[in-house]
Amino acid sequence: MRSFAENLDLYARVAAQVGVNVHKGQRVYISAQLQGAEFVRRLVRESYAAGAYDVFVDWHDDRVSLIRYLHAPAEALADVPQWLVAMRETLVDQRAAYIAVHAPTPNLFKDVDPQRLASATRALSKALKKSNEDRVTRTNWLIVSPASPQWAAQVYPDASPDQALEQLWEDVFRLCRIDQEDPIAAWREHSADLAQRADFLTRCAIKTLHYEGPGTDLVLELPKGHVWRGGGGTSESGAQYVPNMPTEEVFTLPKRDGVNGTVRATMPLNYNGVTVENIRLELRNGEIVKYAADSGYETLRTIIETDEGSRRLGEAALVSQDSPIARSGRLYYNTLYDENASCHLAIGRAYATSLAGGQDMSEDELLAAGANQSMTHVDFMIGSDELDVTAEAWDGKKVPILHKGRWAFQV
Repeated sequence: MRSFAENLDLYARVAAQVGVNVHKGQRVYISAQLQGAEFVRRLVRESYAAGAYDVFVDWHDDRVSLIRYLHAPAEALADVPQWLVAMRETLVDQRAAYIAVHAPTPNLFKDVDPQRLASATRALSKALKKSNEDRVTRTNWLIVSPASPQWAAQVYPDASPDQALEQLWEDVFRLCRIDQEDPIAAWREHSADLAQRADFLTRCAIKTLHYEGPGTDLVLELPKGHVWRGGGGTSESGAQYVPNMPTEEVFTLPKRDGVNGTVRATMPLNYNGVTVENIRLELRNGEIVKYAADSGYETLRTIIETDEGSRRLGEAALVSQDSPIARSGRLYYNTLYDENASCHLAIGRAYATSLAGGQDMSEDELLAAGANQSMTHVDFMIGSDELDVTAEAWDGKKVPILHKGRWAFQV
């Protein structure tokens, strides 16, 4: 049995070497919340051990953000300083590795006016649009979530604070494969399996996906030239990396005007510190024409009304219900974890890498090819033991993809 400190060191090593895959001479930028400080210190050390030239940590405090959202002038929330934009674009130009250490505090912003939150989110998304898109297509990046007392209290509300934190750390280590004898080898094997599934789906030349489950009867048309991704990415310099830890998904993009039917979320969405429950959408020719939620409706409305593209979908991701996170049966109130327990869709922007050659296309070319464009990209979960997904190929052949939430094909 490893000690907690040994596991924490190993978690940081796996994040640096396999997740973001820092390479010799590379700058590393880490965006981190204060509650993840102990993990971040280890991550900095492991980044240098992997050959980093320099590591810069950009610290954030959720409670300071809460004070700003409640009390700053409205015009200040929509004002993104140019130095921040320049810094982020410079980091991408230098091909710096990007690591987001996200230790959530669920429901922290529940009492903030959703319009104020939306204003700040829209402004930041618009200002950082270029750097965010270039980061995804040009460099290696990672999102990772260490346990925190605030997050643990939400996931394990009936446990004492110490017990809740200990249990959540056990979950993080297990779900991120840190408990394996050789976590690096385990990650490489897992990534290869996801990549094989993605390759199989790409070769199927799928025209449509039909989702059927309680509250869901949805047909997604996929654009010609779509590519399924899973298991990791490749930076412009050729570095292999795993952008999400944990990850259990394979994903592509729907044709922006080719989605029709109804869909119901099977898990709550935690967005900007607000929990949105029981999302229901109706789509016609790709556009969300009706939407509802049992709680967090105003937050859902601000997501969908962000811009023209936020009324359409940008991602379709498949996750088997036998993934480790799904088997846990636990809601983590953290999209990084919850989206890997369940099939999900994303409102908003499509990833250019989901189209063959998409990373070299202009925004107009991506739109013409069927890829949705938006300032936002918000995943919501739709998978369950009752979900079936059937593909129809361009040659008319039907291929079962998921049956009762589990893979219906072998690779």
